[in-house]
Amino acid sequence: MPDTTKRALVSVSDKQGLIPFVKELVRMGYEILSTGGTAKTLREAGIPVKAVSEFTGSPEILDGRVKTLHPKIHAGLLNRRNNPDHQKQMQEYQLENIDVVVVNLYPFEETISKPGVSLETCIENIDIGGPSMLRSAAKNFESVTVIANPARYESVLAEMKSHNGDTTYETRAILAGEVYSHTAYYDSLIAQYFRTNVNKLTEYPEKLPLGFKKVQSMRYGENPHQSAAFYKSTNKVHPSLADLKQLQGKELSFNNLFDMDAALQCVMEFETPACVIVKHANPCGVALGKDTLDAYLRALEADPVSAFGGIVAINTTLDEAAAEKMSKKFLEVIIAPEITEGAAQILSAKENLRVVLTGNWTLGNKPSESTLRYVLGGLLIQDCDSALWDESKLQVVTKVQPTSEQRNDLKFAWTIVKYLKSNAISIAKDNVTLGLGMGQTNRVDAARHAITRAGDKVMGAVMASDAYFPYNDTVLEAAKAGIKAIIQPGGSKKDQDSIDACNEHGIAMVFTGMRHFRH
Repeated sequence: MPDTTKRALVSVSDKQGLIPFVKELVRMGYEILSTGGTAKTLREAGIPVKAVSEFTGSPEILDGRVKTLHPKIHAGLLNRRNNPDHQKQMQEYQLENIDVVVVNLYPFEETISKPGVSLETCIENIDIGGPSMLRSAAKNFESVTVIANPARYESVLAEMKSHNGDTTYETRAILAGEVYSHTAYYDSLIAQYFRTNVNKLTEYPEKLPLGFKKVQSMRYGENPHQSAAFYKSTNKVHPSLADLKQLQGKELSFNNLFDMDAALQCVMEFETPACVIVKHANPCGVALGKDTLDAYLRALEADPVSAFGGIVAINTTLDEAAAEKMSKKFLEVIIAPEITEGAAQILSAKENLRVVLTGNWTLGNKPSESTLRYVLGGLLIQDCDSALWDESKLQVVTKVQPTSEQRNDLKFAWTIVKYLKSNAISIAKDNVTLGLGMGQTNRVDAARHAITRAGDKVMGAVMASDAYFPYNDTVLEAAKAGIKAIIQPGGSKKDQDSIDACNEHGIAMVFTGMRHFRH
């Protein structure tokens, strides 16, 4: 006789919403199979449950490591209902169908996030039976409904109630796809954990598992005709754009987040009060100051025109004085570690202004993550550009030595040029950017843009270049403008031409031995 009993196998770690969902399954005539803590929870709620060990005729063994890894479970999930040979074997071996699987996995992600957690604890939180059941059920989605996400309970129940206790083919296919995404993400966490915590490997793996969890869908991408979403990395870093607290303002857009990343990464370089203003992923004004207000006003003065509609990032608490000044300018986003109650009250009057808090971090201690860039048909991955320079390779190559003030400004300008799109030039003085040239197809044009933006303030300033000078033309432009010191990587076959030009015009030049291309 064909098996006509409806069965649901329920085994979950996350029990949110479970009881009302299973109660409805019972009302629709489902027999409930379950294991361990899930079975106990269901019984305590008055729900009749058959233990999986009773269903299989085999006890749970090896401290629960083996309980659902049994032919009766997987045959019940994998048999094709319209395949005569399958059905013949099901009757021959007295096997029974399982029509619904409700499984979510051991909390591996939460476990590895706990400080000081042991390797043994992490390993025991690697689920084996759960992914096996999910994958089996998803493979046979033509006949089996599989749910890995508790957020699906309500919609699945609604459909079951209108389809005589069953779901549609389309829904089962969607749920199956979600399962494979879920198990792939779960396995990526385990692979990453083994690579970094067990094997302690530093080289890039032959096959790259990526674990990202959706944070939100975006209204659109860079342009309104592009769809977009924001995903959170499995790597735990702080501060993280995915964990920011938005205090007020409109929903963050794709472009907001991209610009915020550029601003936050740059401002985190500094150990004293700093402000970075970004437009279109490039800094347009950067300054250090004696406090938050001072840093903001100096950064704003660097390029007040470009700052209109910009992203402002500071590395100190946003106080009332700074908030009052920021409220006078049209800004898209303000990013700060913390905000005072008075500052929050001031900015609340600007309803659309997005105010985002990161939580405090150690100044100058910038987290490093590998950077990923998608290209057609592939993925580029590299270590982040977290270094500034190699002290052992830093050298003054001109007769003129930079003054102590110029050395300080050279370091500041060199830090900023890391965050400009190549070809890039930054001009600075007294820890304030005066002119920035970025994204040019030749270096001399980048220098001319920066000099033009600096205007009359360029006299006596310093210049940084993200890569070496192939010719002396950039030095000659700097000399005409009144630049007094230059920092650049060096390494060109024609370095001596640039050195000679500096010596001729009384300009100090420092080689770093390290470039900072940013594409």
